[in-house]
Amino acid sequence: MTDQQAPATITDPDQIEAFVSSLPQGAGRLNEKMGVKLVEISADRIVGTMPVEGNTQPFGLLHGGASVVLAETLGSIGSGIHARSMGKVAVGVDINATHHRAATSGLVTGVATAAHLGRSSATYEIVISDERGKRVCTSRITCSLVDAQRFA
Repeated sequence: MTDQQAPATITDPDQIEAFVSSLPQGAGRLNEKMGVKLVEISADRIVGTMPVEGNTQPFGLLHGGASVVLAETLGSIGSGIHARSMGKVAVGVDINATHHRAATSGLVTGVATAAHLGRSSATYEIVISDERGKRVCTSRITCSLVDAQRFA
């Protein structure tokens, strides 16, 4: 894949691993520590999972900050794929989250769906659900798309 090509939807674990390895920092140390796993990637939709265990606050509930990490990871990857197709890079400028219910065990799954893919910004809505399909958190991220030469 060249820097100018946005990948089609990728669901094969080996292809996802190859894509993540092509990123300047790979998956990122924080994502590795938190156990974030990507299961589907494209510019329009990114899906990932994260274990609740190890990502809890003192009362044993999924930490709200952990949900935001998952949301930012998914939205930033989607924004980055979109930006790469234009020779740009994505830089986060805004993220918010509404926490609806607690998760205490298992995996949570985040689904980031593109709400806007423009020339200068990208916005994603991220829905994080527990293993029963119950919504745990809704988040939104906006990234500014800037010329990649600024970071060369």
